[in-house]
Amino acid sequence: MTSLGDAKNAAIVSDCDIINPGSPSSNGDTPDLSAEGATGTDIETLNGALSSHGFFSVQQRDDHGGDLVTAAEAEDLKRGLDQRHLSMLGIAGSIGTGLFLGLGVAVQKGGPLGSLLGYAVIGLIVCAVQFALGEVAAVLPVTGSFVRHSEFLVDPAWGFAIGWNLVYGNLLSIPSEITAVCVLFQFWTDINPAAFIVPFIIITVAVGLAFVRVFGEVEFVFALLKIFLVIFLIIMGLVINLGGIPGTEQIGFKYWRDPGPFVEYIAAGDWGKFLGFWAVMTGAVFSFAGVESLAMAAAETKDPRRAIPRACKRVFARIIIFYMLAVFVVGILVPSNDPRLDGSGSSVAQSPFVIAASAAGIPAIASMVNAIVITSAWSASNQSLLAGTRVLYGLALKGQAPKIFLRTTSWGTPYVCVLFFACFMLLSFMSLSKDAMTVFWWLVSLTAAGVLVSWTSILFNHIRLLRAMREQNISVDQLPWHNWWTLYSSPAAMVMNIVILFTSGFSVFTKGRWDAPTFVSSYLDIPLVLTAYLSWKYYKATEVVSLADIPLGDAFAQVQQSPAEPDSGKQKGPTRLVSWIWD
Repeated sequence: MTSLGDAKNAAIVSDCDIINPGSPSSNGDTPDLSAEGATGTDIETLNGALSSHGFFSVQQRDDHGGDLVTAAEAEDLKRGLDQRHLSMLGIAGSIGTGLFLGLGVAVQKGGPLGSLLGYAVIGLIVCAVQFALGEVAAVLPVTGSFVRHSEFLVDPAWGFAIGWNLVYGNLLSIPSEITAVCVLFQFWTDINPAAFIVPFIIITVAVGLAFVRVFGEVEFVFALLKIFLVIFLIIMGLVINLGGIPGTEQIGFKYWRDPGPFVEYIAAGDWGKFLGFWAVMTGAVFSFAGVESLAMAAAETKDPRRAIPRACKRVFARIIIFYMLAVFVVGILVPSNDPRLDGSGSSVAQSPFVIAASAAGIPAIASMVNAIVITSAWSASNQSLLAGTRVLYGLALKGQAPKIFLRTTSWGTPYVCVLFFACFMLLSFMSLSKDAMTVFWWLVSLTAAGVLVSWTSILFNHIRLLRAMREQNISVDQLPWHNWWTLYSSPAAMVMNIVILFTSGFSVFTKGRWDAPTFVSSYLDIPLVLTAYLSWKYYKATEVVSLADIPLGDAFAQVQQSPAEPDSGKQKGPTRLVSWIWD
């Protein structure tokens, strides 16, 4: 290449595929010809030199301003995550305090059957979200996932709005999880919380700065611990219910008969029972929060066009099984009118599993659950760091955040993004002051409804993709992964998401139940996102992308140039006893 005699052109060539007229590309398709940052004059000069050496011309790849996979993320980020990491990332993100501590709230508000139905409905929505995310991410495996998808398929201003909403939410989520760890340690000791804050900040930053595979392995182990605990608690609950513990009687479906399968919440009669079911459903959304984060690091995933869809499908099935079984077991273990469920979710003592185990004479369960919940809280902070930093990196690629956030280490970690998030981890020291802690939780609650906004965006992205393909006469067979029923599930789930979003805080509008923190956490995120959207739209004069103008041809060209690798099949032998969880 040095024979071309131009160092600048040599740099361009290093990022290009050159077509030799006698040597067509091995797969028969037009190769990816990229000259990131080269000017038209650079390309013309290089083409002249290549022609004199018997090559065809070089063309500059158009990544549409960062909407498609860019040369920067392809070169600077390193692929260290496997499909098993993504699967366990999704599982670890959704199995946490909501399952171990918060199911008592669901039973208390909706009753055993009402809580089961509420979680089942949200489970179907999660299914639609996961499959919609998988189908779009297989076409556009970009850093930042559905944030970048929104900019490509909907409106750059909408991507800006939900992107910064996610960054803000994750910036505050990490110190809130570190604070939760300190509270959980107080179950065992009265040591000053500062003694736990500093080590957890250091460890979290260290994992964030390490090669992404380190993060993947850490979350893989945490997810296994949580899954094994869930399986243990479900089996233990069934044994207790059936009278398998000496000195305990068989419970069966006693609590389904008295106090009954449903609970009258706020109102009386059937309307009150429906409100109880609806209250469970709105609360269940936040238990499943995190399943959408598995595609955030698509550019750091090996073979993302195969790994992401496969992980989406497997995560949905495992989570639904674990949650539905856990809700069912809790409903037959503890009556919905048990006063010990008051304040459930605030400490291990109110966990329905701990309540049932203590009644059966197994007090050690409380410490076991507390230990796993501590790992869950730290796992959640790790995931918030990964999701937040990758969204911030994606925003910088699009020019919606300072370019300094594009800087990466030699092993592909966006270290400036990580250090930026590390600064906000110091907010966890606000937990040492009661007044400061109150202000901090108000800040955290501002984006509590962000998960519903994210799910709605994922579903809308998928709807737009399918409509654009129909508008441009592109067959759905071109999609790397597609399921016929997602054509109907995405619109239905999006409508349900919007309804839940606007009714999640319905209790504050009933007589005598006004609560400012509940109102803020339920609704304030809506005007925040809309304000960000309209501000960027006005500042940059962006427009909703016409279905006919979405450059799907270029997107599918990238799919053809880097198709999914053949499925290597499931694990064999003894490993299969465990690998079914993620494989």
